[in-house]
Amino acid sequence: MTRKQTSRTAVQALAYIFLTLGALSMLVPFLWMLTTSLKSEAEAFIFPPRPFGEKILWTNYLKVSDRFSFARYFFNSAAVSAWVVFFQLLTSAMAGFVFARLRFRFREKIFLLYLATMMVPGHVTVITNYINLSKLGLTGSLWPLMIPPMVSAFGTFLLRQFFVTIPQSLDDAARIDGCNPFMIFFRIFLPWRGRHWRPWASSALWEAGTITLRPLSTWWMSGFLPCPWGWPICRACTPPTGRS
Repeated sequence: MTRKQTSRTAVQALAYIFLTLGALSMLVPFLWMLTTSLKSEAEAFIFPPRPFGEKILWTNYLKVSDRFSFARYFFNSAAVSAWVVFFQLLTSAMAGFVFARLRFRFREKIFLLYLATMMVPGHVTVITNYINLSKLGLTGSLWPLMIPPMVSAFGTFLLRQFFVTIPQSLDDAARIDGCNPFMIFFRIFLPWRGRHWRPWASSALWEAGTITLRPLSTWWMSGFLPCPWGWPICRACTPPTGRS
């Protein structure tokens, strides 16, 4: 092994060590959440904190079902998350493809205006969204949590930048074979993963999907109106303090 190869192997080993330590540090909050859920209320707030309590209280999970319908709220969270992720990825991918590949007048200016909406805080539009959804008769249900987040300027920007990296020769070859823009989008761009083509395995879609879940908590805590089917878990677990 040459000196250059040795140094490269050492750098890669150090990189893997740091990445492994970073990954393990990301697990600490989840492990702490798990151990805290098995403590008593007094032990959960004791200082200095302890990783484990004197007794493992599995009954804490049974008490949750006594306070509210945990299964129902969990289903609401899963349904809202799945709906928003699916439609936001679909709309963001289609819009990103349009801005990246289709040529039309004022394309770049429209894209910049669309990106400018990212500078508007979500709290500014809560009242407007509430009024619009109230006029449509959608308040008091889960629809206010599912309809507004279906589109995302950031998701469109992320996927547009990914689609720009795909060689133009693929578009040209597809058009020669008789593909229209929809066929190019669904058969080439969505499944594209770097140098390889794998059905429904686009790395950009996985990335955008994980980022999509982050702002959902803001919508869940906005509190439009009590829902007869119950709130998502994070809203149901929040004590009624009069604040969202």
